[in-house]
Amino acid sequence: MQSFLEDSLKYLQSKHGSIENLTIIMPSKRSGGFLLNYIKKHSKKTVFAPRIISIETFIEYLSGINIIDTTTLLFKSYQVYLTLDTIKEKESFDSYSNWASTLLGDFNEIDRYLIEQKPFFNYLSDIQDINHWYLKEDKTPLIEKYLAFWSSLDDFYTKLTTQLLKEKTAYQGLVYRKASENCEEYLNTNLEKKHVFLGFNALNSAEQNIVQTLIKNSKNEIIWDTDNYFFEDYGHSASLFLRSYKKKWDYYQNKTFSFINDYYTKEKKIDIISTQKNIGQVKYIGKLLSTFSLQELEKTAIILADEQLLLPLLHSLPANVQDVNITMGVPVKNLPFAIFFELLLQIKITETSVYYYKDVASLLNHPFLHKIIPTATKYISEVKMSNATHISVEDILKGIGESTSVSIVNAIFKPWKTTQEAITNCLLLIDNIKEFKHTKLDSLALFELHAIFSKIEVLNNEYPYLKTIKTIQQFYNELITTTTIDYQGDAYNGLQIMGVLESRVLDFENIIITSVNEGILPSGKSNASFITYDLKSHYGLPKYTEKDAIYTYHFTHMLQRAKNITLLYNTHSEGMNAGEKSRFITQLEIDNLPNHTINHYNVAPKITIGKKQLKSVNKTPDVINRLKEIAAKGFSPSALTNYIRNPIDFYFQSILKIREIDEVEETVAANTLGTIIHDTLEILYTPLKGSLLTSEILKTLKKEIHPEVTKQFKKTFEGGDFTKGKNLLIFEVAKKYVSNFIDFEIKDIQAGNEIMIIQLEEKLKAPIIVPELDFPIYIGGKVDRVDSYNGTLRIIDYKTGKVNQGDIEIINWEDLTDDYSYSKAFQVLAYALMYNHKKTITNTEAGIISFKNLGAGFLKFGTKEKSRGPKNQVITQEILTLFEEQLVSLITEICNPNNPFIEKEL
Repeated sequence: MQSFLEDSLKYLQSKHGSIENLTIIMPSKRSGGFLLNYIKKHSKKTVFAPRIISIETFIEYLSGINIIDTTTLLFKSYQVYLTLDTIKEKESFDSYSNWASTLLGDFNEIDRYLIEQKPFFNYLSDIQDINHWYLKEDKTPLIEKYLAFWSSLDDFYTKLTTQLLKEKTAYQGLVYRKASENCEEYLNTNLEKKHVFLGFNALNSAEQNIVQTLIKNSKNEIIWDTDNYFFEDYGHSASLFLRSYKKKWDYYQNKTFSFINDYYTKEKKIDIISTQKNIGQVKYIGKLLSTFSLQELEKTAIILADEQLLLPLLHSLPANVQDVNITMGVPVKNLPFAIFFELLLQIKITETSVYYYKDVASLLNHPFLHKIIPTATKYISEVKMSNATHISVEDILKGIGESTSVSIVNAIFKPWKTTQEAITNCLLLIDNIKEFKHTKLDSLALFELHAIFSKIEVLNNEYPYLKTIKTIQQFYNELITTTTIDYQGDAYNGLQIMGVLESRVLDFENIIITSVNEGILPSGKSNASFITYDLKSHYGLPKYTEKDAIYTYHFTHMLQRAKNITLLYNTHSEGMNAGEKSRFITQLEIDNLPNHTINHYNVAPKITIGKKQLKSVNKTPDVINRLKEIAAKGFSPSALTNYIRNPIDFYFQSILKIREIDEVEETVAANTLGTIIHDTLEILYTPLKGSLLTSEILKTLKKEIHPEVTKQFKKTFEGGDFTKGKNLLIFEVAKKYVSNFIDFEIKDIQAGNEIMIIQLEEKLKAPIIVPELDFPIYIGGKVDRVDSYNGTLRIIDYKTGKVNQGDIEIINWEDLTDDYSYSKAFQVLAYALMYNHKKTITNTEAGIISFKNLGAGFLKFGTKEKSRGPKNQVITQEILTLFEEQLVSLITEICNPNNPFIEKEL
């Protein structure tokens, strides 16, 4: 296989003879290194190498300006923001930093695409003004402030860029603009120099201007890397940019668009592998590589579309892989020490004189603290046993013992009174931790973490805007996301592992690409910008369609010269990942070129399942005494249905009181969401008890949804962050559920129905006579709502999950206690029975309101004689008697000392 770099080198040597006087500009430093290696490899004698530089280095040289990092830029830009006369009320740095990165990103794009900023910002300001035209003279101070901000953008941009250029530093886009302005002068003073642009695809306007200016001189040229198959297909986005240059550049009006190869349609073996979960991908790769010879490994590259797979992949490499070159670094954010500081800063945001025990546990349970504080695990167990929910620093020091490093505990748990003290304590912690023995990777991680907090300290000393721990956390998260630990090794020998961008201009005979899933390759739509789609279109700024075309080019380029291609994708649907194969795979299947042999394999782990030994627990006198305690307090409907599902679970949870470990929730759990919605509805509706609901009153409740849901989240999801990510989505879901429910009731009332709340979250308890047992039996629980609906009493249970009408209907009464799928019907009947003990019921309905199936309305319990037969949905005394018979039978079975708890095979 002849690579693009080898083709280009051969061409340049044939054209120029000696290439030592060339300046070769490439997309990245990495690709330049590979070219240099090819020069060494193909040179029969000692030669002087040409000057090989990345486009970014060349741009900095042209402009005479250094590119500033994004964190420093944010601080400098806030300094400028404070000087703007057009913005009267300045926001705090905390608030500013939430939106400024997006704005600075837009400034960057405007400069990269050489847009004249003043008319552009005027246009953008006018759009915002038009969006609020309907307010006319009634604009609130907030709207006025908002519009004033948009009208100040030109002033902000001008002052910021002036200040940066004065300091000979700038963000990337501004450096590109200045380089573009200087390129004509550079060309005139370097007429004898020979420049070659090698392997580019998507160029911004500044890059296009620079390239076109330089190639006007015949000594300079650009060498593209595309395939005739894509270039001639005007509907294919892989050559979208190159076709545009051929059409629009003056250079090509009288010159041929050359350097189009014809490799893609040649013979290729393409294996498309579907796996369950990401770990399945790396395990398959390990097995595949174990069949490769050393010579084959030298010609192989693994491209990680999802770079999170790097560490699992390294742990899966087989023994025959002796040399590996990894072009990407290990993300520090995924390493244990980085996660520890993330936890620490999160906890310190809401710091008080005492700590919530789960926060203390999350820190003390961290692996590295186990080395330093060996008594940590024992102490956390003691805290849980003592049922203490909040712990002071003194309690922690006393609990873990005097022998432990007091300075580390104080640095973690003593209050941080200032942001400088917070930074100092983090640096002190790192210095203390370094004294203990660690792996090389952990030691390097500590070095990088020290550098991060030192950088934050330097910035805070120069620009004292960090007023809160939350802001420190924000910058820590930003810096840690971009920090990696690089591997050392031979860059050009052995198996190559790299990301998609690192593969630019490189070619390999054997290509393995992971995570070829929709949303990863290509990535999904993202639009972190204040610039509207129409404005981007008008000014030629890149939209997601152009970004999609870039991914298409990268993907097809990886396949272009390869002979053996393995594409892996994850079929597992989880969270935000849909488990959908990429459209790139679909396109390969549709094209189905004659020389492409496409094979499909579904890889699943081989799992040997042994016969499970079902547990059986006899009822000892102690167990019977515990059952008597539960009976006296009252069997809850959920405990009884838990027994129906699996008696052994009832034994562990109700008899032994073994619950699931109460871990700190990183995302809101389903039961937490249910609690929040139940409690919100209780607070909102309690003032309305005893009176008829009206649509007007319910509409006023809607104004209270946001503050009440916020309050309940803070109470129930204590210490959790629900301002971003999945938790923010769940927060919005909670508000939507409550809002939809109130809208549902408004619609019901407007249809002429009368609703009156009788009880909310009422505790109920009722005695049950069990002839075979000689101790008192009760059932007890809390019913979500009792109301009157057009004179009919309704006993209602809320469910945040989806429930269908069929879930609460029965044909055979025995099914209630034999089959867990009837658990919802069992529960509503239990509430009806308990309410009947309080007040004899007539003309009553019991059922469920499902927030995920609100359109179905109130789902009533019903009995019927056959599957599609007529239903009886009225709760009568006869119905309650039939249910009580089943309940007595169930409780008799539970409390019978001769019946062991026998595990069910679920």
